[in-house]
Amino acid sequence: MKIIEVADYEEMSRVSAQIMLEKVKSQEHVTLGLATGGTPLGTYKELVRDHEENGTRYDHVHTYNLDEYVGLSSSDPESYHSYMCEHLFNRVSIPLDQTNIPNGSAEELLQECLRYDSLIESIGGVDLQLLGIGQNGHIGFNEPGTPFSSKTHVVDLTPSTLEANAEYFTDLSKQPTRALTMGISTILQSKEILLLASGEKKQDALFHLLRGEITETVPASALNMHGNVTIIADSQALKLVNSLGK
Repeated sequence: MKIIEVADYEEMSRVSAQIMLEKVKSQEHVTLGLATGGTPLGTYKELVRDHEENGTRYDHVHTYNLDEYVGLSSSDPESYHSYMCEHLFNRVSIPLDQTNIPNGSAEELLQECLRYDSLIESIGGVDLQLLGIGQNGHIGFNEPGTPFSSKTHVVDLTPSTLEANAEYFTDLSKQPTRALTMGISTILQSKEILLLASGEKKQDALFHLLRGEITETVPASALNMHGNVTIIADSQALKLVNSLGK
Protein backbone atom coordinates (compact mmCIF):
# COMPACT_ATOMS: atom_id res chain seq x y z
CA MET A 1 0.00 0.00 0.00
CA LYS A 2 1.42 3.35 -1.10
CA ILE A 3 0.74 6.50 0.94
CA ILE A 4 1.15 9.95 -0.58
CA GLU A 5 0.97 12.70 2.05
CA VAL A 6 -0.06 16.10 0.77
CA ALA A 7 -0.51 19.49 2.41
CA ASP A 8 -4.20 20.04 1.90
CA TYR A 9 -7.38 19.23 -0.05
CA GLU A 10 -6.28 21.22 -3.11
CA GLU A 11 -3.01 19.33 -3.44
CA MET A 12 -4.80 16.03 -2.86
CA SER A 13 -7.16 16.87 -5.72
CA ARG A 14 -4.34 17.83 -8.08
CA VAL A 15 -2.33 14.68 -7.36
CA SER A 16 -5.32 12.35 -7.69
CA ALA A 17 -6.39 13.99 -10.95
CA GLN A 18 -2.88 13.57 -12.34
CA ILE A 19 -2.90 9.85 -11.54
CA MET A 20 -6.26 9.46 -13.25
CA LEU A 21 -5.12 11.47 -16.26
CA GLU A 22 -2.04 9.29 -16.66
CA LYS A 23 -4.36 6.28 -16.82
CA VAL A 24 -6.69 7.96 -19.32
CA LYS A 25 -3.84 9.08 -21.57
CA SER A 26 -1.81 5.87 -21.48
CA GLN A 27 -4.47 3.30 -22.42
CA GLU A 28 -6.46 2.87 -25.63
CA HIS A 29 -9.40 1.61 -23.58
CA VAL A 30 -9.79 2.46 -19.90
CA THR A 31 -12.44 1.79 -17.25
CA LEU A 32 -12.73 4.10 -14.26
CA GLY A 33 -14.65 3.46 -11.06
CA LEU A 34 -15.98 6.76 -9.77
CA ALA A 35 -17.10 8.08 -6.40
CA THR A 36 -19.38 10.92 -5.30
CA GLY A 37 -19.72 13.18 -2.27
CA GLY A 38 -17.50 16.06 -1.21
CA THR A 39 -14.11 14.34 -1.36
CA PRO A 40 -13.76 13.84 -5.16
CA LEU A 41 -15.22 17.22 -6.18
CA GLY A 42 -11.79 18.84 -6.38
CA THR A 43 -10.48 15.93 -8.44
CA TYR A 44 -13.30 16.29 -10.94
CA LYS A 45 -12.71 20.03 -11.08
CA GLU A 46 -9.08 19.36 -12.01
CA LEU A 47 -10.11 16.86 -14.70
CA VAL A 48 -12.50 19.42 -16.18
CA ARG A 49 -9.84 22.13 -16.09
CA ASP A 50 -7.39 19.84 -17.87
CA HIS A 51 -9.98 18.98 -20.51
CA GLU A 52 -10.70 22.66 -21.15
CA GLU A 53 -7.02 23.62 -21.31
CA ASN A 54 -5.51 20.56 -22.97
CA GLY A 55 -8.40 18.86 -24.76
CA THR A 56 -7.81 15.47 -23.13
CA ARG A 57 -10.05 12.91 -24.82
CA TYR A 58 -12.52 10.67 -22.98
CA ASP A 59 -14.18 8.92 -25.91
CA HIS A 60 -12.27 5.72 -25.04
CA VAL A 61 -13.26 5.83 -21.36
CA HIS A 62 -16.02 3.81 -19.69
CA THR A 63 -17.07 4.61 -16.12
CA TYR A 64 -18.76 2.67 -13.32
CA ASN A 65 -20.02 4.56 -10.30
CA LEU A 66 -19.91 3.12 -6.81
CA ASP A 67 -23.45 3.80 -5.70
CA GLU A 68 -26.81 5.52 -6.00
CA TYR A 69 -29.65 6.36 -3.65
CA VAL A 70 -32.72 4.14 -3.67
CA GLY A 71 -35.85 5.95 -4.80
CA LEU A 72 -34.20 8.75 -6.77
CA SER A 73 -34.55 8.79 -10.54
CA SER A 74 -31.56 9.67 -12.69
CA SER A 75 -33.15 13.06 -13.41
CA ASP A 76 -33.57 13.95 -9.73
CA PRO A 77 -31.21 16.86 -9.02
CA GLU A 78 -30.05 15.19 -5.78
CA SER A 79 -29.27 11.83 -7.37
CA TYR A 80 -25.69 10.75 -7.92
CA HIS A 81 -26.46 10.54 -11.64
CA SER A 82 -27.17 14.28 -11.63
CA TYR A 83 -24.08 14.89 -9.50
CA MET A 84 -21.85 13.13 -12.02
CA CYS A 85 -23.40 14.94 -15.00
CA GLU A 86 -23.01 18.31 -13.31
CA HIS A 87 -19.47 17.87 -12.08
CA LEU A 88 -17.87 15.68 -14.77
CA PHE A 89 -19.83 13.91 -17.51
CA ASN A 90 -21.34 16.99 -19.14
CA ARG A 91 -18.06 18.88 -18.94
CA VAL A 92 -15.67 16.44 -20.62
CA SER A 93 -15.99 14.55 -23.88
CA ILE A 94 -17.20 11.22 -22.51
CA PRO A 95 -20.18 9.63 -24.32
CA LEU A 96 -22.99 9.28 -21.79
CA ASP A 97 -23.77 5.76 -23.03
CA GLN A 98 -20.31 4.78 -21.73
CA THR A 99 -21.17 5.87 -18.18
CA ASN A 100 -22.73 3.40 -15.76
CA ILE A 101 -24.49 4.16 -12.47
CA PRO A 102 -26.75 1.81 -10.45
CA ASN A 103 -30.45 2.46 -11.08
CA GLY A 104 -31.84 3.53 -7.74
CA SER A 105 -35.39 3.70 -9.09
CA ALA A 106 -35.43 0.14 -10.46
CA GLU A 107 -38.60 -1.80 -9.63
CA GLU A 108 -36.60 -4.92 -8.76
CA LEU A 109 -33.63 -3.75 -6.73
CA LEU A 110 -32.15 -7.23 -6.30
CA GLN A 111 -32.17 -7.76 -10.05
CA GLU A 112 -30.56 -4.37 -10.54
CA CYS A 113 -27.78 -5.34 -8.10
CA LEU A 114 -27.18 -8.59 -9.96
CA ARG A 115 -27.18 -6.76 -13.30
CA TYR A 116 -24.67 -4.17 -12.13
CA ASP A 117 -22.37 -6.70 -10.54
CA SER A 118 -22.45 -8.88 -13.66
CA LEU A 119 -21.56 -5.82 -15.73
CA ILE A 120 -18.45 -5.18 -13.65
CA GLU A 121 -17.51 -8.85 -13.59
CA SER A 122 -17.80 -8.98 -17.39
CA ILE A 123 -14.97 -6.43 -17.73
CA GLY A 124 -12.85 -8.14 -15.09
CA GLY A 125 -13.10 -5.24 -12.66
CA VAL A 126 -12.36 -1.59 -13.40
CA ASP A 127 -8.85 -0.42 -14.20
CA LEU A 128 -8.78 2.33 -11.57
CA GLN A 129 -11.28 2.70 -8.72
CA LEU A 130 -11.56 6.07 -6.99
CA LEU A 131 -12.69 5.92 -3.35
CA GLY A 132 -13.34 8.20 -0.42
CA ILE A 133 -13.54 6.98 3.15
CA GLY A 134 -16.36 7.67 5.59
CA GLN A 135 -15.81 8.76 9.17
CA ASN A 136 -16.97 5.29 10.25
CA GLY A 137 -14.61 3.62 7.78
CA HIS A 138 -17.14 2.93 5.06
CA ILE A 139 -16.15 2.71 1.40
CA GLY A 140 -18.88 3.16 -1.13
CA PHE A 141 -21.94 2.75 1.07
CA ASN A 142 -20.55 -0.40 2.69
CA GLU A 143 -21.27 0.34 6.34
CA PRO A 144 -19.52 -1.29 9.33
CA GLY A 145 -20.40 -4.97 9.52
CA THR A 146 -20.67 -5.43 5.75
CA PRO A 147 -19.16 -8.81 4.83
CA PHE A 148 -15.96 -8.58 2.82
CA SER A 149 -17.53 -11.10 0.44
CA SER A 150 -20.40 -8.73 -0.41
CA LYS A 151 -21.26 -7.94 -3.99
CA THR A 152 -23.45 -5.08 -5.22
CA HIS A 153 -26.35 -4.83 -2.80
CA VAL A 154 -29.01 -2.68 -1.12
CA VAL A 155 -27.89 -1.06 2.12
CA ASP A 156 -29.65 0.75 4.96
CA LEU A 157 -27.62 3.88 5.65
CA THR A 158 -26.43 4.45 9.22
CA PRO A 159 -27.35 7.60 11.16
CA SER A 160 -23.76 8.87 10.93
CA THR A 161 -23.74 8.52 7.14
CA LEU A 162 -27.14 10.18 6.83
CA GLU A 163 -25.90 13.05 8.97
CA ALA A 164 -22.71 13.41 6.91
CA ASN A 165 -24.70 13.55 3.66
CA ALA A 166 -27.53 15.76 4.93
CA GLU A 167 -25.85 18.92 3.63
CA TYR A 168 -26.52 17.77 0.06
CA PHE A 169 -30.32 17.73 0.50
CA THR A 170 -32.49 20.83 0.55
CA ASP A 171 -35.39 18.91 2.11
CA LEU A 172 -34.22 16.39 4.70
CA SER A 173 -37.64 14.72 4.75
CA LYS A 174 -36.83 13.51 1.22
CA GLN A 175 -33.32 12.28 2.01
CA PRO A 176 -33.14 8.58 1.05
CA THR A 177 -32.27 6.13 3.80
CA ARG A 178 -31.22 3.31 1.48
CA ALA A 179 -28.78 3.02 -1.38
CA LEU A 180 -27.40 0.59 -3.93
CA THR A 181 -23.65 0.13 -3.63
CA MET A 182 -20.86 -1.93 -5.09
CA GLY A 183 -19.95 -4.50 -2.49
CA ILE A 184 -16.52 -4.83 -0.95
CA SER A 185 -15.79 -7.89 -3.05
CA THR A 186 -16.80 -5.93 -6.16
CA ILE A 187 -14.50 -3.05 -5.22
CA LEU A 188 -11.61 -5.43 -4.61
CA GLN A 189 -11.93 -6.70 -8.20
CA SER A 190 -10.46 -3.36 -9.33
CA LYS A 191 -6.99 -3.61 -10.81
CA GLU A 192 -5.89 -0.44 -9.00
CA ILE A 193 -7.49 1.54 -6.16
CA LEU A 194 -7.01 5.21 -5.34
CA LEU A 195 -8.36 6.31 -1.95
CA LEU A 196 -8.63 9.98 -0.99
CA ALA A 197 -8.84 11.38 2.53
CA SER A 198 -8.86 14.97 3.65
CA GLY A 199 -9.50 16.71 6.94
CA GLU A 200 -9.25 15.95 10.63
CA LYS A 201 -12.63 14.19 10.66
CA LYS A 202 -11.10 11.35 8.64
CA GLN A 203 -8.12 10.75 10.94
CA ASP A 204 -9.73 7.98 13.00
CA ALA A 205 -10.94 6.06 9.95
CA LEU A 206 -7.56 6.38 8.27
CA PHE A 207 -5.79 5.26 11.43
CA HIS A 208 -7.93 2.12 11.64
CA LEU A 209 -7.30 1.43 7.95
CA LEU A 210 -3.53 1.80 8.24
CA ARG A 211 -2.79 0.68 11.79
CA GLY A 212 -5.75 -1.40 12.90
CA GLU A 213 -6.87 -4.96 12.32
CA ILE A 214 -8.44 -6.16 9.10
CA THR A 215 -12.02 -6.39 10.28
CA GLU A 216 -15.52 -6.03 8.87
CA THR A 217 -16.26 -3.42 11.54
CA VAL A 218 -13.96 -1.14 9.50
CA PRO A 219 -14.96 -1.81 5.87
CA ALA A 220 -11.99 0.12 4.45
CA SER A 221 -9.59 -2.26 6.18
CA ALA A 222 -10.41 -4.75 3.40
CA LEU A 223 -8.15 -2.67 1.17
CA ASN A 224 -5.20 -4.22 2.98
CA MET A 225 -6.05 -7.42 1.11
CA HIS A 226 -5.59 -5.69 -2.27
CA GLY A 227 -2.17 -5.55 -3.89
CA ASN A 228 -2.36 -2.17 -5.62
CA VAL A 229 -3.75 0.61 -3.41
CA THR A 230 -2.59 4.21 -3.29
CA ILE A 231 -3.81 6.52 -0.52
CA ILE A 232 -3.58 10.27 -1.02
CA ALA A 233 -4.21 12.01 2.29
CA ASP A 234 -3.52 15.44 3.69
CA SER A 235 -1.69 16.15 6.93
CA GLN A 236 -4.92 16.58 8.88
CA ALA A 237 -6.27 13.20 7.84
CA LEU A 238 -2.92 11.58 8.70
CA LYS A 239 -2.53 13.40 12.02
CA LEU A 240 -3.29 10.39 14.23
CA VAL A 241 -1.25 8.01 12.06
CA ASN A 242 1.74 10.34 12.10
CA SER A 243 1.49 11.01 15.83
CA LEU A 244 2.16 7.34 16.50
CA GLY A 245 4.89 7.00 13.88
CA LYS A 246 4.73 5.86 10.27
